[in-house]
Formats: sequence, C-alpha cells, structure tokens
Amino acid sequence: MTFPQHDTSLDLLATCPQGLELLLSEELTALGAEPGKTTVGGVNLRADLAGAYRACLWSRLANRVVLCLAREEGIETPEQLRSAVAAIDWSRHLSPGSTLAVDFHGRSEAIRHTRFGAQIAKDGVVDRLQAAGLARPDIDLAAPDLRLYAHLHRGRLIIGVDLSGDSLHRRGYRRDVGHAPLKENLAAALLVRAGWPALAREGAPLVDPLCGAGTLLIEAAMMAADVAPGLSRERFGFHGWAGHDETTWRELKREAEARANIGRKRCRSQFHGIDQSPAALAAAKANAMRAGIPALITLTGGGLAELSRPEGLDSEPPGLVITNPPYGERLGELPELVGLYARLGERVRATFPGWRLAVFTGNPDLGHRIGLRAHKQYALRNGPLEAKLLLMAVPELDADASPEGAAPRRSEGAQMFANRLEKNRKRLKKWLKQSGESCYRLYDADMPEYALAIDVYGDRVHVQEYAAPRTIDAGQAQKRLFEALAVIPEVLEIDPTRVVVKRRERQSGSAQYQKQGASGERFEVCEGRARLWVNLRDYLDTGLFLDHRPVRRMLGEMAPGKRFLNLFCYTATATVQAALGPRNAEGIAGASDSVSVDLSNTYLEWARDNFTLNGLDPSRHRVVRDDCLRWLQTAGDEFDLIFMDPPTFSNSKKMEGTLDVQRDHGRLVRLAMARLAADGTLVFSNNQRRFKLDDDLAEHFAVEEISSKSFDPDFSRKPGLHHVFLIRHREAG
Repeated sequence: MTFPQHDTSLDLLATCPQGLELLLSEELTALGAEPGKTTVGGVNLRADLAGAYRACLWSRLANRVVLCLAREEGIETPEQLRSAVAAIDWSRHLSPGSTLAVDFHGRSEAIRHTRFGAQIAKDGVVDRLQAAGLARPDIDLAAPDLRLYAHLHRGRLIIGVDLSGDSLHRRGYRRDVGHAPLKENLAAALLVRAGWPALAREGAPLVDPLCGAGTLLIEAAMMAADVAPGLSRERFGFHGWAGHDETTWRELKREAEARANIGRKRCRSQFHGIDQSPAALAAAKANAMRAGIPALITLTGGGLAELSRPEGLDSEPPGLVITNPPYGERLGELPELVGLYARLGERVRATFPGWRLAVFTGNPDLGHRIGLRAHKQYALRNGPLEAKLLLMAVPELDADASPEGAAPRRSEGAQMFANRLEKNRKRLKKWLKQSGESCYRLYDADMPEYALAIDVYGDRVHVQEYAAPRTIDAGQAQKRLFEALAVIPEVLEIDPTRVVVKRRERQSGSAQYQKQGASGERFEVCEGRARLWVNLRDYLDTGLFLDHRPVRRMLGEMAPGKRFLNLFCYTATATVQAALGPRNAEGIAGASDSVSVDLSNTYLEWARDNFTLNGLDPSRHRVVRDDCLRWLQTAGDEFDLIFMDPPTFSNSKKMEGTLDVQRDHGRLVRLAMARLAADGTLVFSNNQRRFKLDDDLAEHFAVEEISSKSFDPDFSRKPGLHHVFLIRHREAG
C-alpha cells in the first residue's frame, strides 16, 4: 500500500461554525496551509500531511479537518452515492480489523434522511472491500477507528476521512460545562474578533465578570501562553487511519509541548474570572487544571454589583473585559437581565476606564442597556441562536467623575414613565392604607408608548406587555419595554428578580388558561379576609382577577346563609369570599354551602387549594368539573346567590361547540335563572369590552347594571374593563 508523502499536497476541507469562515481561512494561512474557496461553514485548503496534522492540533476555530478522497457531481440517487463511494480504494485508508462510522450530511430528492445516506455510503465501502477479497468492517458509531465524512448538497458529493475524530472544539479540558455552555471554538473566535491576540502580545490582562465554567478565560490563556488547543486531546481521527504517520505526528506534538512549556513561563497577561455561582467557579477551576494553565487564572466569587478591579492590575496596560451574559431567551427572564446589563455597563465604566469591552449576546437590544456605543458588531450564531458580538471602548474617567460610575441617563420617555408610576402610587396610597389591599393595578397603558399593565402582588410585580400593532416599529417597542423594566424596580424599590413580564396578545378561546411555564412558583396573598394562591409565571393570568375585587367583596356581603353557585369559577376566589362572608364581620357565617363549576382540572385543583388555605369544609363547598352550559341543563339544585363570569370566547376541546358571550349569554342567563331561588340574585359579569345585554332579558327579569359601581380606585381609569349586572326574578319584586 502507498500513502501520501510529507510533501504531497492533500485536498482538505476544514469545517467551522457558520460565520467563522474568513477567520478560519486566515488562521489556516498562518498555520502554513493554502486556503482556497470558502463555503458555508467551511474552508477548502491544500496542505501536506504535516500541515493537516498541524491544522488538527493548532486550529482554534475549526470543527473538523477532512481529507477529501472524492468530489463528485450529479449524485442524486442511492445507487449513484453507493457507486461513488465504492470507486475509492478503501484498503488504503481502512486497516484490516478496524471499525468504521459514517457521518452523512445533506440530502437529495431520493436521499432524505442522514441515517439512510450513511447506510448507503457504508454499503459502498463494503462493496469495494469485498470486491478486493477483504473482510467487511464492523460498525462502531460511538468510538470508531475511522470516521468517514460524507456531504451531499445539490448533487455535489464530498467523501473523505475525518482526520479530527471528535469535533475539534472538544479540547479535552471541559467536562463540567454548566448551563448553556459556549463552545470552545466560538469562544476563540470571539477573542480573535475582540483583538485579544494583539493585546496578549503586549501582556494585557483579561477579565470575565460572568465567567461561568471559564471557557473564555481558558481559551484566552491558551492563546497568550501559546498552548495548542488540541494538546490535551488523547486521540484524533487520523490515529485510526491507515495512512497515519506516527513519526510526523510525534514531532509536531513534541514541538507543541515545548512551545507550551515556554509560553506558560513567558506569559505576562493576567486572567481574572468572577462569578456568583460556586458550582460554576468549581467547574472553571477544574477545566483550567485540565487545560494545563491553572496558575494563569484567578477565580473569585461575586456578582456584578461588587465588581472591582482585581489586585495587581493598576499598573498593567489597558486590557479586555469580555463576557457572555445570559440572553433572556424567554420573556419572563427580561426584568432581571435588563438590570444585569445595566449594572455591567455601570461597573465596567467605573472600574475599567480605557479598557475594551466585548459582550456576546443573543439579544442585542439588551446590549443597549450597557450604556456604551458599540463601534463594531459581528453577527454570529451560538448553536441555533442568532447572536452578536458587541465591541465597545470604555471611556477614560473625567477628573471630576464619580469613581462609582454613573448609570445611563433615562430617556425623556423613560423619565415620564417613571413620573407616572410615582404619580399613580401617590394617588392610590390613601386607598391602599384604608383598604389594606396588597394586590392592585398600578398602571394600565396610561402612556400609549409604554403599553403595559402593571399589577402589584405584595412584594412582587406582574407586568403584561400589550402586543404592539403592526404599525409600531418592533425595535422601538422592544426598546421601550426594556426602559420600563429598568424603571419599575427602581421606582417600586424591589429586586428585579421579583418582576415577572409576559406578552398579552389578543386572546381567543381558552388561550388565557394555557400554560406558559412550569415553575410551580406560587405564593399566598390576602384579599380582605381571604387567603389566596397566585402564580405569576406559569399562566397568562395569575389566578386572581384584580378588576373583580369589588364584585367578590359584594358577593361576600350578600352570601351569609345563602346557597351559592359559582359558574366558570376559574380558581374559585369568588367562592372563597362568599364562604367567608362579610369583611371584618367576625362570627358571621358566610354561604351555607356552595358549588363551583369549571371545565379545567388545573384550576379546580387550584380552587381546592384555596379552600384548604382558608379552612373551608369540602363537604359543604364542592367543586364540579363540567361544561357549565351542560351542567345547568341537568342540575336539579336551587341556589339563593349565583355568580356567573363566562369567558369572552371559548373553543375548549372539552366542551360541546364554542362559547361566545355576546351570542350565548341570553341562553346562559335563562338557564341560570331556572336554578335561582324566587328571592335570589344572579350576579352576571363579563369582560367583553363592547358587550350589550339582550333586550328581552330585561323584559323577563329585573335587571340592574352596576358596572360603574364595580371598580376600585386602581381600575377607575378603565371603566369599560368589565360589565356587571344584578338579575332577579320579577316576582321577587
């Protein structure tokens, strides 16, 4: 068998994350290769065998280095793929007894699945070996001796030997990756884009104030200390290749080891990582140890609020602060992150004047909260997420500037929003003190630019963003949301982690009941004498409709000694108030018994928990899972007081047909009145903004609309939010 000689030019393909192609081409040039045309996520190149090994050992940006054995056009069918693979003399690449795996990428009209493509390519290898009288290889998908690379795109096939084995981003030092780790080669690319190689040559320091498992620190230290990224790897793909030259490899590895020993001793840069997670710091320490550079990195526990310049950096040249903060992939994470990005900007300006700041984020709008203008931005991907690297120059401190730094000034709009929150707090202060209420609406799109509903639940805040119409620029709406989320904790003097934000679209059906998360984070609040469970995170609504507080209070006052029915009961907060009776009326019993009807098991279980919290007897206060319309048609009981608050619209799969409150309320009311005692009262409520009660209901029953009396001061600015009617039998006078 003959193998490539050292001076033979090999056809190679180096793959990389999308967006790094030009950087990889430059890196390969520096390593002595001859890059050719770049592709999406790859660079074609030529190099001798030593150059191929050198790329595997020294490339900080590549995922794989593939020795291309064939490049074929017009490959569409499985038969064509199999024949193309079988045309290669695999005895030159696969030693007898070696195991094999095929990584297939791409597709055609006839080859639609990667597993199928891999199977066909493997069959081509077997065909060639058996035709030569050689044994077929065993397949080992986990740890094969030789891994083949096959890529098919628009009829163009590349087939070759993967000289890398595992992806080159796996340096071998990282086992404890923590949550959402940054891949090593992406971290290296961020450092290159941030200008770190030049800074490292000057002996500049580097700080990561949110270091996590330390990937950025370790990659930066390895660059500064001239440590080959693949030096800690125990095995590469070429070790199982029949053409492998162990002598050449050992020479290259000895050279890399010698350079690393010298580089670690000569490295003048300091590396400081800070994180408030002990687990993350422990992982970073272990990773640095495995990378062979533990002495170069200093790790400290702490949050951004305590960020200060590490000792020993005062006399150093200006360095680089680089970090990969959380992105806020879920809307509910934003309140905390808005503050985090702002604190990052404040502390960096105060602590590292004259330095460079590089922030890698999947949410560039959050990056604006840093308060520094990015002079360069690079679009990259972090796995499936689109992200940007923002490069900023930290200004020098003015002679009379505060050493603590200054927070970015609020925009004129943000200041007006803050003023409105303060004004609303003052307006409600007296009422809150007199009523003792701890759950109330503070703000409801008072300023159209800040289209939010802000509700206070004790020491927590629930923010609902009304979805902006298409005529409003999405970027501007996002900017105003971030401004509001920065203002709210400051004005209300609460921790941002206690602010929950959701987006409220136009709802149809049971959408308001759909689960948004699974935190299970519920807590107890008080409303009058009632103790109630609320959950701000997991559902669009919280378990307590604040605008109906006066209606619930009225039901409690009307309920003593009455048989009470709650239709569309949700979490049965109205039943709790009716069962407890009048506010502050100690010793006066509430409703004698009650039935609460709803279709949702989730909310009926919530209702039972509310009953338990208030010590209500389940034998007297029952919950029933049923379609309210169907239940009313079959129920035989009679009630003295009925509360019915149907949704505006519902198409729940659990009910028969759909429910439209404007269309169907007449039938619902008549059925409820059939279950009402002669001297009883039906309290009918709904939140259809343009609701109009059927005229014939007023002809048959005594109807009194009390909507204007059913709002407390916190909802007085939105009198059309709900409609409430008292409906009685005319015979009862």
